[in-house]
Amino acid sequence: MVRIGNIQLPEFPLLLAPMEDVSDPPFRRLCKTHGADLMFSEFISSEGLIRDAIKSRQKLDIFDYERPVGIQIFGGDEEAMAMSARIVETVNPDLVDINFGCPVKKVVCKGAGAGVLKDVGLMVRLTKAVVNSTSLPVTVKTRLGWDETSINIDEVAERLQDVGIKALTIHGRTRAQMYKGEADWSHIARVKNNPRINIPIFGNGDIDTPEKALDYKNRYGIDGIMVGRAAIGYPWIFNEIKHYFKTGTCLPAPTVEDRVEAARNHLKWAVEWKGERVGVFETRRHYANYFKGIPNFKEYRQRMVTHDAAADVYSVMDEVLEKFAGYKIA
Repeated sequence: MVRIGNIQLPEFPLLLAPMEDVSDPPFRRLCKTHGADLMFSEFISSEGLIRDAIKSRQKLDIFDYERPVGIQIFGGDEEAMAMSARIVETVNPDLVDINFGCPVKKVVCKGAGAGVLKDVGLMVRLTKAVVNSTSLPVTVKTRLGWDETSINIDEVAERLQDVGIKALTIHGRTRAQMYKGEADWSHIARVKNNPRINIPIFGNGDIDTPEKALDYKNRYGIDGIMVGRAAIGYPWIFNEIKHYFKTGTCLPAPTVEDRVEAARNHLKWAVEWKGERVGVFETRRHYANYFKGIPNFKEYRQRMVTHDAAADVYSVMDEVLEKFAGYKIA
């Protein structure tokens, strides 16, 4: 078993990555239903929490059925990070995660996310401030370094462990790479094999098939895998990976019926969470992914993303079921 503080996870847990505008409660619920072992909120600005920004506060919503679940925060000021961790603790998540990996310019320019990779001392101080301000386990998600000439993940892992983090997730790219090129997991394996490291090390980057998940598990010896973009519109990937680990065989691909059920549940749970207007609007971005690979689908997708009433979207989904019943998606 893998332990993060007092949280007990399966022997090789599969984690859902915290993704902006994706990893909200309806999406997390789908991924939990389909086998995710540990999930995280979208990242939340420490400054936004302190200012009582509505959008930041809504990201604190967690539900018992998705546990264990962590709330991820980011920022570049020690006092703000400490205060936001105390705010996070009031909603009783299972852990607090710190984002030192987001490469997006608007975050980096504020000296947060991957921007902190340029200053390991600041990263340590920010982490220590959070650890000292909460009784919850604190974890970190980060990247290899700022660019190829400044890969510092070995030092980062040791120093963050020394100030009290309970697990570390490493995305196998530098900030300069953004999401381009191939993630280099050899650096992640080196951290895992460091005799000084005794916390769980999770790998992230490019895991999009069960075969690759098993290959990376065996090749790099990490404690678990975090799945991000591959789960968008495809929450089945978690159970597919678990099945492949156990049997060496692949589960059948989700049918059109499975995809409609997932999209319908996503919309239903989004409406229950945020109300019909916002729930319908925020689910629109997911339909292209749920129905990827179905030919001549543009008309149906266009109607799904233009209807304002959930009932009308459900009606289009019923048409999809009828039109594409039995269609095999490659």
